Amino acid sequence: MQATTTLSSKFQISIPKEVREEQHWEAGQQFVFIPKGKGVLVMPVPALHELAGIAKGARNDGYRDRKDRY
Repeated sequence: MQATTTLSSKFQISIPKEVREEQHWEAGQQFVFIPKGKGVLVMPVPALHELAGIAKGARNDGYRDRKDRY
């Protein structure tokens, strides 16, 4: 899929319908813009409940705590 859009005089971009539908993006959703070279990665900000369990299985040894700092 390749879709194009134009930056408006108010510096706004409309996301093409086919992209919104494929990604299941809805009005009012928040996004983060991550600079990547000469482009930008646009990603939706996850809801708090979507982050539950994200660190499952992470090791809790070998990390630095405030006590380990100079």
